[in-house]
Amino acid sequence: MIRVGFQGKHGTFSDVAVDGFFQGQDIEKVSFTDFYSIITAVENEDIDYGLIPVENTTTGMISRTYDFFFNHEIYAVGEYNVKISENLIVVPGTDIMDLKEVYSHPEALEQCQNFFAKYKHIKPVAYQDTAASVEYIKNCNDHTKGALASLLSAKYYNLEVLLEDVQANKLNTTRFLCIRHKAAEVKDADKISTMFILKHEAGSLYNVLKIFAQKNINLLKLESRPLPNKNFEYLFYLDFSGNINDQNVSEVFNLVKDHCINYKILGCYKAFH
Repeated sequence: MIRVGFQGKHGTFSDVAVDGFFQGQDIEKVSFTDFYSIITAVENEDIDYGLIPVENTTTGMISRTYDFFFNHEIYAVGEYNVKISENLIVVPGTDIMDLKEVYSHPEALEQCQNFFAKYKHIKPVAYQDTAASVEYIKNCNDHTKGALASLLSAKYYNLEVLLEDVQANKLNTTRFLCIRHKAAEVKDADKISTMFILKHEAGSLYNVLKIFAQKNINLLKLESRPLPNKNFEYLFYLDFSGNINDQNVSEVFNLVKDHCINYKILGCYKAFH
């Protein structure tokens, strides 16, 4: 049986991502309290795969998960997008005016600022994750407390959904990467994620991007991150269309390496459609 790790309680959006990515397969879902525990379990091969969120259409790059690729031997073998619907979940019989506090993950609270602007009597309270906040209000059984989380978590804890889709961006989506310890060839792979550290000289980023343009390769995402223990020096994460077995892509890798201090392929996988 395939063992797959995800962060949080049952009913988190990470849990939803696991169900979607491995739909129809025989899996054992393993819950972890934090992302680092998932990474180490994957590295130690205590689990076969892990699902980690790396990007959100509202709040952008999730840097704390992307940065694990820098120091750990993990590789992306797939991606899955989950539409994030934040729902106001309460103890049955609660009225909106009863509420004083609403709990959720900090990013979920950030995505629902319009809700808190409308209901100024409700205080947002940061909590471990979305589903854990639902479990908390379930245990409190208090009409003054609510949570923002998935419909799945409301069903799991048998609570009431007072309002649906309270996030500001109704198209709000989180991108998850499926990771494993060793790189693997993925059938029909058409997307590549990379990380590189450039030589600290004028025009280095331009010269790298020019190579992709000259080879007619479509860039999908470019993000910069500060280097640990280096003041104002950066590494870059770059996603682009292609397969590592393509001759054109191989030529790009060989040319790009000449401009880099460090270069790593994070994964080659099938893009989510």
